[in-house]
Amino acid sequence: MNKNHKTIKTVIVVGGGAAGFFSAIRCASLRPDLRVIVLEKGRNFLQKVKISGGGRCNLSHACFEVRELVKHYPRGAKALRGPFSRFACQDTVNWFRQHGVRTKIEEDGRIFPISNKSQSVIDCFMQLAKHYKIELRLQSAVRTIRVPDSVQKEYSVLLQNGEELQAKYLVMATGSSPRMWSTLEDLGYKIIDPVPSLFTFNTKDTRLRQLSGVSVPKAHLQIVGQKKLQGEGPLLVTHWGLSGPVILKLSAWGARFLHRESYKFQLKINWLADYNESEIRSLLQENRQKHPKRTVVKYSVLGLPQRLWNNLVAASGINQENWADISKKQLNKLVTILSASIFSIHGKSTFKEEFVTAGGIDLKMIDFTRFESKLHPNLFFAGEVLDIDAITGGFNFQAAWTGAWIIGESIAES
Repeated sequence: MNKNHKTIKTVIVVGGGAAGFFSAIRCASLRPDLRVIVLEKGRNFLQKVKISGGGRCNLSHACFEVRELVKHYPRGAKALRGPFSRFACQDTVNWFRQHGVRTKIEEDGRIFPISNKSQSVIDCFMQLAKHYKIELRLQSAVRTIRVPDSVQKEYSVLLQNGEELQAKYLVMATGSSPRMWSTLEDLGYKIIDPVPSLFTFNTKDTRLRQLSGVSVPKAHLQIVGQKKLQGEGPLLVTHWGLSGPVILKLSAWGARFLHRESYKFQLKINWLADYNESEIRSLLQENRQKHPKRTVVKYSVLGLPQRLWNNLVAASGINQENWADISKKQLNKLVTILSASIFSIHGKSTFKEEFVTAGGIDLKMIDFTRFESKLHPNLFFAGEVLDIDAITGGFNFQAAWTGAWIIGESIAES
């Protein structure tokens, strides 16, 4: 039996997260003759899957055109275009449905299990791992990796506990692990320095005082002095500053610039994204003519939440005046505050528990037809270990599923 066991080719997957599990399952389903091992350094598998989407697991996004899908990736869009033509969002939905996890599309396009529980995904993966006889090992941190040479024909993976494993194929799905990046750097891989992505902005501006929970459906934001770093969408006021989809999008696209600035910068907000400064002025003057005796602060204009309107009106120097009694200076100030408020940002906060980084293995070192190293044959990479990241909404998971699926296909074809 030992003699036969030695002839079996082994696949070692380092990392028991989304990309690691999916690649292991895909590989084992296509090649039952392979021995597939998943090594996870922690006490639990699929931890990021568990907390994703507030514990509901935002699997993917209803973005079914590749040309549109790649636009959601600040880093990696070009590399992913080909892979997405092979396995993308609809394929993900189909795969999960075929394996017992029905999904639903929410109004904003995010795709979740119909159960609203990430445990549905975890249970699916664990059942498939058992079905395909995948060896799952927890608390199995990797100490070193040796690549094949003229003497050693396979990859050698030395664990922290001293155990050494040999594998024909090695899959690195280690996420944003500085230790694993350092190990790979020692093997000759260029690592793009990781910086945080997907974070919220901190500000103590008094105009936002006691507004936690207030949201605006469509605001336009721009980082002052950076024409390319602007966008519009839902904006949420929190007890520490600003969040919401438009903030997260800016944080992703501006990840490297904001890191260089130590997260201290000026942010310009038009609270009414559908109107420019001139149009807001006209609408306020129209309101002034129609309701001259109405107290300005009491009635929100243009659909802004009342509490936000109160604070913005107060910041313009208007107290209990009627529309007819405010000065030209006060009106101009209100127009400016509504259309171009400037906020000093002085830090960031992690978005919920979903920590995403921009950085990782330089994409020039990867053959994306197989997600295989250009330096070492049969060494594959998937997930956040690569310098690929996306805005929020299920896009980071989609990149993980795509890479992992292609890796499984590539190993099966070898």
